[in-house]
Amino acid sequence: MALRALPPATAARVADGDPAGFDWIDGTPPEATSGGAGIAVRAAAAGRYRPGWGVFVLSDAAAGTALGSIGFHGPPDAEGFVEIGYDLSPSARGAGWATDAARLLAGWAAAHPEVRTVCALTEPENVPSQRVLVRAGFRFVGERDGMRAYEIDASAATDADAAPAPDASADAAGVNAGNPPPS
Repeated sequence: MALRALPPATAARVADGDPAGFDWIDGTPPEATSGGAGIAVRAAAAGRYRPGWGVFVLSDAAAGTALGSIGFHGPPDAEGFVEIGYDLSPSARGAGWATDAARLLAGWAAAHPEVRTVCALTEPENVPSQRVLVRAGFRFVGERDGMRAYEIDASAATDADAAPAPDASADAAGVNAGNPPPS
């Protein structure tokens, strides 16, 4: 697995449904991936974009195929709370990609001292996504605004598997499963 950070200009293209130079498994970015890219674009327009706390394209590192996205809804707030979201193309679902990416991103976030809690929300009927979160180490904490809320404490997300050491060979634009996103 590889995660590639989308700078705001590329995120704007993905938000518009443009492949933006990626070879998407189903031809184009999935709808929620475009929506997640739009969050990053709006954050940049409002002056709240911080590199590392945006959206990443998730791809099969061996094949180079873009499978979906994962990212943050913004940087951590004053209480150390950060929310993640993810989406996979239909053809990429069920193979563990989302679980691995959620674990990786939660571990990377938790390695930052300003982060205390990583959260993800799901629609109540989205049982597959809820299973992804539980497998990634999140726990169900209740309902928020009609959504099911899952959280992982920073201390629980920083084990050796969740927060791998940086690899000097990773460039600022992308990471592999063994390398955290750039900070």
